[in-house]
Amino acid sequence: MTTEIDTIKGFRDYTGEEAKKREIIKKILIKNFELYGFEPAETPIIESGPFVQGENASDEAVSDIFRLRDKGDRNLALRYEFTFQLKRISKNKKMPYKRYQIGEVFRDEPTSSNRFRQFTQCDADIIGSSAKDEAEILALVSKILLELKIPAIINVNSRKLLNEILDKEGIKEKEKVMKELDKLDKLSEKEVLENLKKYNAGNMIEILKNKDSFFEKYGNYSEILELKKYCELYGVKINFQPNLARGLSYYNGYVVEVKTMKMKETIIAGGSYPVNGIQSTGISFGIERLSQLALINLEEKRVLVISIGEDEKTVKFCEELRKNQISCLIMYGKISKALEFANSYKLPYVIFIGEEEMKKKKFKLRDMKTGIEKLMDEKEIIDKLK
Repeated sequence: MTTEIDTIKGFRDYTGEEAKKREIIKKILIKNFELYGFEPAETPIIESGPFVQGENASDEAVSDIFRLRDKGDRNLALRYEFTFQLKRISKNKKMPYKRYQIGEVFRDEPTSSNRFRQFTQCDADIIGSSAKDEAEILALVSKILLELKIPAIINVNSRKLLNEILDKEGIKEKEKVMKELDKLDKLSEKEVLENLKKYNAGNMIEILKNKDSFFEKYGNYSEILELKKYCELYGVKINFQPNLARGLSYYNGYVVEVKTMKMKETIIAGGSYPVNGIQSTGISFGIERLSQLALINLEEKRVLVISIGEDEKTVKFCEELRKNQISCLIMYGKISKALEFANSYKLPYVIFIGEEEMKKKKFKLRDMKTGIEKLMDEKEIIDKLK
């Protein structure tokens, strides 16, 4: 019987340039998370089913949880996000607790070209937050987008404002109405309108189409103004989007979605929510979508060193390169095969170490783009490759 080795639908392998690009993006995210004072955390991929589900069983993301049973017939699940685990890891921490986490999350949901069942989520959250912290999170988002060269719009809204508007309109099933409003970027306005009529909320689309000044009569619009004020301190521009609600029901303050013209789906999202009764705020990046959009220089930095009967010297030389933070590979013997390898992996330089080079106490460096070869001593090569 032949064993199927292809990946399961919704799961992917990443190799070569694609894998390198993902690693570079992770490094950029980690660098910026730490610049803003966040510390790393790691949590289990598998948790108890009831803990994963929490109190939000009706949320779409919760309904898509991967469910498991172990040998003890325990009800388990793969994590679908990191936020619920903050309930545990933030306990007894000095507030504000600022943590970031990068890892795999899972959703048992329909797939598409930009939607997978396993994806790498990158979160930054502040447990014990205020509007000033929300602005700092958006400054972090803006800085990362700039570094990744992704043009985007940061859309924000307030769940409190939406609730206030729904209360004034006498709408009772507010959570269901918000979920319908949040579909305006996925369904046609006509479809959303028909759904809203089921809850006597057919007028909401027109209300939320009004200009910003219309919302000044609502008390909770002050939250949007406050957020804008602090974002201006960071030089961050945000766009008020009144219909934005986000799909997760635990949000109780501001919500944010980052959109780009280059992709239909949201690329970054988050908002404010309670953790163990403490007001918190956070943001979530998905590596898969960032990788499709980011403009990153993937020019290979590694160098190939070919030993032509000088293995001992080659090993010592490569260790010296590595001491100087220069990435290198060694190949022994056949030059043509080694050069074919270097071309295949787009390595910029090849160094030859053979009897001729040893006599001259120099190494032959070949530029693989131009084909030009030059004899150089160890220090000259290190200075050039650093």
